[in-house]
Amino acid sequence: MTLTAELYFSFRSPYSYLAIGRYRALTEMFDVDIALRSVYPLAIRQPDFFERNHPNWLGYTFRDMVRVAQFHGIPFAAPKPDPIVQDLVTRKIADDQPHIFRLTRMGQAAARRGEGLAFADEVSRLIWGGTPGWNEGEHLAAAATRAGLDLEELASEADSDVAALDEELAANQQALEDAGHWGVPTLVFGGEPFFGQDRIEMVLWRMNEQGLTER
Repeated sequence: MTLTAELYFSFRSPYSYLAIGRYRALTEMFDVDIALRSVYPLAIRQPDFFERNHPNWLGYTFRDMVRVAQFHGIPFAAPKPDPIVQDLVTRKIADDQPHIFRLTRMGQAAARRGEGLAFADEVSRLIWGGTPGWNEGEHLAAAATRAGLDLEELASEADSDVAALDEELAANQQALEDAGHWGVPTLVFGGEPFFGQDRIEMVLWRMNEQGLTER
């Protein structure tokens, strides 16, 4: 029997990027279906989060994400542009955010079609994998095509169905909190949350307990 799980994900989260390709590979190797549940990043949900953190938090996080990428052989670079407009000196989040809302809504539109995991993986590779100007030209369209989707269709839905999509995204966030966590990436399997890109082996162990089989 096919196992099912939900992956709570943010397009601004580098750790979400460092996890999603490995989770996608897991679904290709094993009989498990992982549904993407996008949420808005902390910068949107808690705009003062970065200002409240210890001064060392940001520097350590950058150092850690780079070495995680190196350890797993995952291409990694600072996004150009950042999906969130933020002053990295003051850590203040700008009021005007031209990228993250539409991008997250397109991710939810992809999830409606059952291709959220593939779309988020392909787009994250652009954002965090070193593609400058990932939001320009044909980059996003090509990523959507690789995920089996049409970007114009997703973008049109993201622009025309804002209220319903945002309601679904809010429901995703609530479901994450109901499962016992608040951050991303978190995979929920059998009602049990596994937070972080470093919990994939533990997820696999738990799935094996429930009869996970190879495809």
